[in-house]
Amino acid sequence: MLKNYFKIAWRNLIKSKLFSFINIAGLTIGLTCCMLITLYVYHELSYDSYHKNLKQLYQLGTIFVKQGKEERKAITPAPMAKLMQQEFPEIAKTTRLLRTFLDDKTLLQYRGTDGELKSFYETNGYLADSTFFDVLTYQFREGNPSTALQEPNCVVLSEEIARKFFGNKPALNKVIHISSSTNGDFDFRITGVFTPAETPSHIDGRFFMSMAGGNMANYISQRTDLATNNMFYTYLLLRPDADPEKLEQKFPAFIDKYAGKDLKAMGFYKKQFLTAVKQIHLSSQTSDNVTPGGSVAYLYVLGSIALFTLLIACINFMNLSTARSSKRSAEVGVRKVLGADKASLVRQFLSESLLMAGLAFVVALLVTGLALPLFSKLSGQTIHFYVGKQGWLICVFFALALVTGLLAGSYPAFYLSSFKPVKVLKGRVTNSLAAISLRKGLVVFQFVISVVLIVASVVIVNQMKYMRSKDLGFEKDQQIIIPLRSNIAKGIYTPLKDELSRKSFISSVGAAQYYPGIFHPSDMLLYREGLSMQEAKRVYQNYVDENYLPTLGIKPIAGRIYAKEFIASDTSNADPVMVLNEEAVKQLGFLSPQETIGKHVKVDISGRTYQIRVLGVVKDFHFKDLHTAIEPYGFQLNTGGTYSYLIAHAHAKEIGTALQEIAAVWHRLNKNEPFEWSFLDEDFQKNYEAGNRLASIVSYFTIIAILISCMGLFGLSLFSTEQRTKEIGIRKVLGATAVNIVALLSKDFVKLVLIAIVIALPLAWMAMQKWLQDFAYRIPIDWVILTVTAGIALAIALITVSFQALRAAFSNPVKSLRTE
Repeated sequence: MLKNYFKIAWRNLIKSKLFSFINIAGLTIGLTCCMLITLYVYHELSYDSYHKNLKQLYQLGTIFVKQGKEERKAITPAPMAKLMQQEFPEIAKTTRLLRTFLDDKTLLQYRGTDGELKSFYETNGYLADSTFFDVLTYQFREGNPSTALQEPNCVVLSEEIARKFFGNKPALNKVIHISSSTNGDFDFRITGVFTPAETPSHIDGRFFMSMAGGNMANYISQRTDLATNNMFYTYLLLRPDADPEKLEQKFPAFIDKYAGKDLKAMGFYKKQFLTAVKQIHLSSQTSDNVTPGGSVAYLYVLGSIALFTLLIACINFMNLSTARSSKRSAEVGVRKVLGADKASLVRQFLSESLLMAGLAFVVALLVTGLALPLFSKLSGQTIHFYVGKQGWLICVFFALALVTGLLAGSYPAFYLSSFKPVKVLKGRVTNSLAAISLRKGLVVFQFVISVVLIVASVVIVNQMKYMRSKDLGFEKDQQIIIPLRSNIAKGIYTPLKDELSRKSFISSVGAAQYYPGIFHPSDMLLYREGLSMQEAKRVYQNYVDENYLPTLGIKPIAGRIYAKEFIASDTSNADPVMVLNEEAVKQLGFLSPQETIGKHVKVDISGRTYQIRVLGVVKDFHFKDLHTAIEPYGFQLNTGGTYSYLIAHAHAKEIGTALQEIAAVWHRLNKNEPFEWSFLDEDFQKNYEAGNRLASIVSYFTIIAILISCMGLFGLSLFSTEQRTKEIGIRKVLGATAVNIVALLSKDFVKLVLIAIVIALPLAWMAMQKWLQDFAYRIPIDWVILTVTAGIALAIALITVSFQALRAAFSNPVKSLRTE
């Protein structure tokens, strides 16, 4: 019997090729979308799942409390890990991780026995405790993870970096030179090479240096308080019987005991909390983590898109099956007369939907395999699908296909099997009002989803365009960034700057510790005269030369900025000087920028109070991306003369020449290091990569959803035209024009689309307003966007329906009446 069901189902598929194609194609696209997004969601949920003792692994975070406001961060001071392990028996081991915060890239060099020097700039370098590889799991290809970082000046490399230097030869115990603005210029012995896990991690390290042995070792040893220098990521391995919630309850007493006095003096308070390592990536509660986290809301958005896309395909199947009921009515009547009961008919029609779903599943599986590399590139993640390791996902996908087939085929099956044989065989069967109403409702639902996705796509694309084009308050174009990592590179700062300044294609050259758009941890707690640390405000600090501000086009609105002719006076006074932005002036409590000039701000460091004279005030500018509101910022003159970056502002038409000439000067002054550079505007745009990926994904899936909706609408309009062939012929004979016929066939569908637009626009507006709340600077969702979106949806529907309507309008009425 089952074989017979599927044989008949196959015959019906072949008989109605166009409708079968529309249904199978829709289900295939819907299932493919679901499979791709399921793989993406699985990838996001699998972060850090490979660590041993995962249930006992936690990251220690800090809540900074100041003037009633709380800020959750993933950072802690250096001594906290050791003190906590001594204080709490629940903690078995601790380890710390410190990013090379002054380096966006670090210089690694190796001189072989043949004298050849290999030099590479590498990203994602960290300093780690000796216990790092005991607490967190890494697969070592060379070396022993338990002892890899126990000695000073040791480094563990990723397999990729080791291969760059040594090819397929062993890297163990080789000595490389690492030049870092954070950790200094030192030789490091390679004590391990690790193979990155296939499962993703929130720690993106490509090489790990021992905490002992560089400049940071001295810095850490001098910091003993728990109030300042919160820049370490601390991980705790709890004992199996430890209760993390009960441990957290002990933290307030710990803070009061070891940091209460210092915190009170500094005018703020701290709370410590734990985050399970497996939850870090999707935890939206902390900022400034090792890497930017994922978003649960983002996963919900993508999951909803996938679900709705598949639902649209199911709706197409239902609509086309019920609309074509008259074509199957005679079959139902004959089967019932011959003794078929309703249950057997339901099984017959469900077998047809399951057959289509099965075919769609096979095609979708192939398409998913082919589309996965493209989707990985689009999503910015390396997503794998291994049948051997993730074969259970195929079972999940197959189950999804079966559910889809049952969902899509259930209503048509029960609807068709309910026909009365007497009415059917007398030709009196018609689509019931309930069936027609449901079909219309489903069409409306399809286009509600499509319109919401169109609005979302337009808003996201416009927001990302706005962020790319918004004035940031400084000149970001044609700014060439040159990292200065080694002592040699820092030493050539003056001759390099002087030579470049004389070039006609360079308008200005400056230097600083940071530039806009990159990670910026340096800050001070400042307060104005007459106040105390209790009223202090956090002000980000940058240490610059006299040309940095003019190079970026940042101009004063009160007082003056640093200049070559004033260096002697700016550095000879007992009090250092500072240039503030408008937001710093406002938060520090000054009435105006002009009032600030010559006044002093104060900072307390290690029990001593220092005062800084305000030299000038510059207009606010964006040193972080537009997700964040402008914060207080200050510039101090770097009297030490060591900088992390040189910035050359080139003329627009001479960028190529500028790069060639700068490279020539660099190699003449520094023969042993490669010339590395980037553009400031491109570096700043990297902050928006996640948003750009979201815009691309939503846009592509919106097109797919619209395509499936249009396929269904096309099928319905085709069927409607077939059903009204005689009517159209009579109307044309009686004088109806082509315009009349097109309007007649299109108006019902247009009404449904208009209803969908009315329902969808408020829903889309509310959803996108919520999404835009994550941006401090955002576009308004005005009537223009909504009107254009409605016009797009209506135009798409009209084009889809009109194609078949025009074909019917220009057909020969004599032929249609003769055949009917």
